[in-house]
Amino acid sequence: MSEVVIVNAENQILGRMATNVVKLLKEGKKVVIVNAEKAVISGPKSRVVAGYKLYFSLRTLFNPEKQGVRRPRSPINIVKRTIRGMLPKTPKGRQMLKSVKVYIGVPQQYNGKNFISFPDADVKRLKGKYITVGELAKEMGWKVYVRAAGQ
Repeated sequence: MSEVVIVNAENQILGRMATNVVKLLKEGKKVVIVNAEKAVISGPKSRVVAGYKLYFSLRTLFNPEKQGVRRPRSPINIVKRTIRGMLPKTPKGRQMLKSVKVYIGVPQQYNGKNFISFPDADVKRLKGKYITVGELAKEMGWKVYVRAAGQ
């Protein structure tokens, strides 16, 4: 069985973290990402949100009435899509994507385990403004569903 690496996405720059995750996947490791909603995207909030919302207005020539490009709205899917874009577009690349698990917060089975974070992806590198993936997801219409205790 391949080695499982648990990555804490809190205060990690999304793109740089994703490149490091892809390197781990190419080494044959399984990757679990926790605190996905706390990863950051550099740039002023308005520009980042506008860039992501740009795809909502696109239509296809084939059927202009139907929505065009689909965009991920939840933090989990935003992180997975970023990683997917960096993987090879081959069957092996699709297999690597299947060995990535992304979570919002820290699930119980990973409590107390050792997390890694990448020093080259730390938010302290940024001098300007940034937005968290959770904030971006809320701006794009992601609704946070909170389970009641005991369910």
